[in-house]
Amino acid sequence: MDRRESLKAIVLSTVSSALLLESCDSKSEEQVAQVLETPESSPGDWRTPEELERLKLVTSKNFFTEQELATITILSDIIIPADEVSGSASEAGVPDFIEFIVKDKPEFQTPMRSGLKWLDIQSLNQYEKPFRDLNEGQQLEMVDAIAYPERAAPEMKKGVAFFSLMRNLTATGFFTSEMGVNDIGYVGNRPNQWKGVPEEVLRQHNLVYTEKELRECVTFDRNA
Repeated sequence: MDRRESLKAIVLSTVSSALLLESCDSKSEEQVAQVLETPESSPGDWRTPEELERLKLVTSKNFFTEQELATITILSDIIIPADEVSGSASEAGVPDFIEFIVKDKPEFQTPMRSGLKWLDIQSLNQYEKPFRDLNEGQQLEMVDAIAYPERAAPEMKKGVAFFSLMRNLTATGFFTSEMGVNDIGYVGNRPNQWKGVPEEVLRQHNLVYTEKELRECVTFDRNA
């Protein structure tokens, strides 16, 4: 199974609209002036003072325990391991991203914490160790039991829901990181030179540039 390709499809369909809305968000001149005068802001930082205060509050405390973060790190790297294209999810900072998200959106806190506890209980029942202390083969066996909803046993329903959330957060964190953006080859808006309508398209519609259009609008070498 090509996990990275599958995850790309998941995250690009769910995250792109949110990013678009954020990029379209406009600030008033007064808001911009307030941001520029805020000591915590940096050049190019268009967050309002309220947003900066919210960020400060969210990052001032930890939610997950060290043991929980260890499990999250293992799970994220199982979901997106390192390959020839880029590093793993943890190398892209996904555990820190998930830590931030559950504090910024508290509705994720109970599903994540209870899911991590459920996973440890299952591991203790089966191997007498918490998930983070299992060997790689045992961890993959535990994950395989909850990673495929259509194949999971009925008693694994809670684990399936938890892993689906974990997978979505991991994919979102990875593919919105610098490493993930480079992984999918997104380059953003780049300056270029429009070379006019291609010759073959013009011919299909029995059209041709006039000498005046070529002289005034198309100043490049069309044969280059």
